[in-house]
Amino acid sequence: AGPGLKVISTLSVGFDHLALDEIKKRGIRVGYTPDVLTDATAELTVALLLSACRRLPEAAEQVRSGGWTTWKPLWMCGHGLSDSTVGIIGLGRIGQAVARRLKPFGVRKFLYTGSGPKPESAAEFGAEFVPLTRLAQESDFVVVTCALTPATQGMCNKEFFGRMKKTSVFVNTSRGAVVNQEDLYDALSSGQIAAAGLDVTTPEPLPTDHPLLSLKNCVILPHIGSATYATRSTMAVLAANNLLAGLRGEPMPHELRL
Repeated sequence: AGPGLKVISTLSVGFDHLALDEIKKRGIRVGYTPDVLTDATAELTVALLLSACRRLPEAAEQVRSGGWTTWKPLWMCGHGLSDSTVGIIGLGRIGQAVARRLKPFGVRKFLYTGSGPKPESAAEFGAEFVPLTRLAQESDFVVVTCALTPATQGMCNKEFFGRMKKTSVFVNTSRGAVVNQEDLYDALSSGQIAAAGLDVTTPEPLPTDHPLLSLKNCVILPHIGSATYATRSTMAVLAANNLLAGLRGEPMPHELRL
């Protein structure tokens, strides 16, 4: 863009796609759209969790393919949320909104991990701050809602999945690079964990011949966490207002502090 670039406005809450070091060096201002997509992303996270743990895409395909025959007691059985332990990686705005929605399902216990304890946020759910290793070991459902940073990149790997229960379900609606996808494939295909739901992958779009797409116990969506008409409209207005304020030299409604 050259020296004329003064302001960047991104239609997202994430900013890992921006060259932040270079942007900071050039003194470029950045606007982004947090908060407004929290509810939509949390709703999608819960939908993805339920789809994976109750095997909804697999079950729907059985109806289409003629696999639905006589009643069988254990056919299409999955795992329920009632009396479960849910581990949330990243108890930020979206993580809290997910916990708020899952609590009425009868979740027995919430665990969370991140850069540090958040006692005020955690109090609403009685959530306990634990190391990542303990969260993996004790959770029936692991939900990833953290930001992508050097510390979180590839954190959900072979060691992590190896600590999880064989009945556990893993859900990621943060960023694809938080997960080592080869290790996730191995964990799912070997029965190390029960199922996974992903709204984010590496790369995006995911190649249609990717091994994860061959698995019945892996539900993958095309990064639609914020994809409601109302949310995207609000994001667009905010992104435009960020840009206009930046060009006028005024405070942005939501500016990323570099």
